Amino acid sequence: MTSSESPRAVLPQPDEIAAALADARAVLEALDGVLLGRSGFHRLVLAGILSRGHILLEGVPGVGKTALIKALGEILDLGWNRVQFTPDLMPGDILGSHILQEVAPGRREMTFQPGPVFTHILLADEINRASPKTQSALLEAMQERSVTLLGTTRTLPAPFFVLASQNPIELEGTYPLPEAQLDRFLFKLVVEEPGADVLEAIISSRRRGEAPPPARTLARAELESLFAMMERIYLPRQVARYVARLVAASHPGAADAPAAVTSYVSYGASPRAAIAMAEAARAHALLAGRPTVGFEDVEAVAVPALQHRLILNYKARFDQVTAPALVAELLASVDAAELDLPAGVGIAAP
Repeated sequence: MTSSESPRAVLPQPDEIAAALADARAVLEALDGVLLGRSGFHRLVLAGILSRGHILLEGVPGVGKTALIKALGEILDLGWNRVQFTPDLMPGDILGSHILQEVAPGRREMTFQPGPVFTHILLADEINRASPKTQSALLEAMQERSVTLLGTTRTLPAPFFVLASQNPIELEGTYPLPEAQLDRFLFKLVVEEPGADVLEAIISSRRRGEAPPPARTLARAELESLFAMMERIYLPRQVARYVARLVAASHPGAADAPAAVTSYVSYGASPRAAIAMAEAARAHALLAGRPTVGFEDVEAVAVPALQHRLILNYKARFDQVTAPALVAELLASVDAAELDLPAGVGIAAP
């Protein structure tokens, strides 16, 4: 029997889970100290990082998207670069370019000058302001973690994350991200505006809104230990089946697709979405202190993992139906336990 078939061979012990959870909670506490009132949001961000995925942050100006990414880079003690995406940005401004340099007297060669993508965390600020040509320059980097220029492929530093932000209310001078690039983001997280209590705490404790430096940083060895622990979180076959059924039901032509999906979705989620949900569910289980993924972990990450992968039709826009609402409909209609009970028959509450 292989280790994938027998969770006992790979499941972390309680003391190992406790040690990993202590490091994860230290990161969350540091984030909570920098950006107030966003504990649940920070848990999803860390789950995305532990899944080694890219994250798209969407929110109006001034809600702390850039501050969050900067703080995360400092807390994780990883190198990071910021690129302000603008309409005149070129692919070479991100990936790098070859320049002619004199390497010896009378001898010149083309040498490669790495661009800002050669880092651990790339902050792509207002990514939807760049042209499609420049946006597509990140496709290989996000999927293969490499850059190919003039026939030479160069590997990016590991780990590598793209944390991108975009403003949903500005339309002039913007270029919506194509579906192929959206699909490469593990999560799309909407940064909500803070409530009155949080705003009061900010203006009372922070002059000019300046956040304090993080109170804790995570050493590279500690981060690698968390990644290693992620590899040992067990995904039961029943939970994997639940993920697969959710993704399959997101397609309007599927037999299990709910009525709302059939009416409002043109194209459902890709196989990459199933992989993203499985990895994110592992991270959510780890952050909850569990060595095994449960159905509740899948449900917790379903909206951020699926909402940007559903392509809605014109009827959805006309009826003002949102992608998160459709994901909620999916979760309500797909039975996690797959009991396949006859119509009208349910399970009595204990």
